[in-house]
Formats: sequence, structure tokens, C-alpha cells
Amino acid sequence: MKIEGRTFIVSGGASGLGQACVENICRTGSGSGNVAILDLNEDLGAALVAQLPSGTARFFACDVLETDSIAAAVKGTMDWIAQTGKPLGGIIPAAGVGNPSTILDRHGEAFSLESFDFVVNINLRGTMDLVRQCLVHLAKTEPVGEDRERGVVIMVASCAAFDGQMGQVAYAASKGAVVSMTLPMTRDLARFGIRCMTIAPGLFETRMTSVMPKKLATGLQSVMEFPRRAGKPEEFAQLVRQVIENPMLNGTVLRLDGGLRMPSKI
Repeated sequence: MKIEGRTFIVSGGASGLGQACVENICRTGSGSGNVAILDLNEDLGAALVAQLPSGTARFFACDVLETDSIAAAVKGTMDWIAQTGKPLGGIIPAAGVGNPSTILDRHGEAFSLESFDFVVNINLRGTMDLVRQCLVHLAKTEPVGEDRERGVVIMVASCAAFDGQMGQVAYAASKGAVVSMTLPMTRDLARFGIRCMTIAPGLFETRMTSVMPKKLATGLQSVMEFPRRAGKPEEFAQLVRQVIENPMLNGTVLRLDGGLRMPSKI
């Protein structure tokens, strides 16, 4: 699918990997598109819109924990699309949290179920809620090209879905579920000409990893194969663009991690 002339919805789009996707879609060459930026941080969202080419982005305050908040953001996006005439082309749910905690602490006490629910509700339920609400509109767009494609869903998992470390029970569970949804969602959406892909990044330079203890970040880099460094957000966004543009990418999970296989602990 061509990015040019289409509109994409990116949650968590005001920072980190989501922001990199927004900037790539709005700025890269002649194949630029429009982006609806969904995020809780209105200041960051407004600042990002101001930095992008005029008219290519619109910010919508959105809490992915709240179905009504997502619905309002999606409605606002569709109203904007009606004004621009650039139909919906895809959904990139990039909002996510970590909040590490071992299931039992050093005293043998169980971790908080509220903490578990918080991570799973944002990373899994929030992803599904946004995707399902957007798909209703994506399925009604006019198909394009020889394949009669309508668009693509690009979900964000993590290498923790495959080799989660100590303290990542909630995070690994949420991202593992996203991985597991990829193929059945692909099969559900095939009849509509909509593809579904998931990217599982390793260690990347984001606001989430910026608060990571230096010892942990250094340790993770040391067990990467090549390159031995954190990924750059623009490298993630580059892969997102390639997924959008290559119609044969469908129904699978791509690890983007420099060959990282996380040990139990650092």
C-alpha cells in the first residue's frame, strides 16, 4: 500500500517509537501521509504537530484504558479524514507500559493484581480496543491496487514475549498475547483486504528505557549480537514503513533486536 494520500492512526504517538512512526509517515519523501496522533500527553502532542509539515498531523487526546476515550479519538479522526479526503490506511497501536515486578517479592509476598491489570489493560486490551474500533472504518474504505487492499494493522510486541526476564510476568504476558493475536487476526481480516503484522522490538532508545538502570541497559547491550547498542526509534519506524508498503508482509511477527536473546537476569 502507498502511504501517500492515506491517513494512519498511531497511539502513543507523542513520544518514543510511536513518535518516530508519526515523523516517518508525515515527512519521508513524496510518499508522505497524514497521521492522527493519539496520546495522553497533550503538550507533547501539540509540540509534535507543530514540528511536522502543516496539515499532515492532528492530535487527539486519548486514554487507551477507556473505551469512550478511544471512541472519541476515532470519531475525531474520521471527521478529519472527511475534511482532507485522505482515507484511513492503517492502525499502529504503540501505546505501552512496563512496570516490572516479580510475582513474589523477596519476602514471598505476591505482587499487586492491580499492577498486573494496569500493564495488561494498556498493552493488550488497549491495543485490541483501538484496533477493533478503527477496523470498523477501515473495512469500509475503497480497496486499492491490484490486490484490492484496504490497509494494515501493525501491532507492537516485544522480545520479552519470547524470552521475558525476571520481573516481566505482566509485560511478557501482555506482549505474548499480542504476538498470539497476529495470525488469527490476519485470518479474520483477509476477506476485507486488511493485513495484520506485529513487530517485536528489543532494546530501543525510548522514554521507557531511559529510566532503566544503567547496569541493566549495559547488560542487555552486551548480550546483543550485532550491533551492540540500543536501537534508534527511526530504525523501528523504517520497518513500519516497509510493512505498510510491502503487501506480502502479513500474518507474522518480526523481531527487531540485533540478535538479542534476553537472559533470565542481568
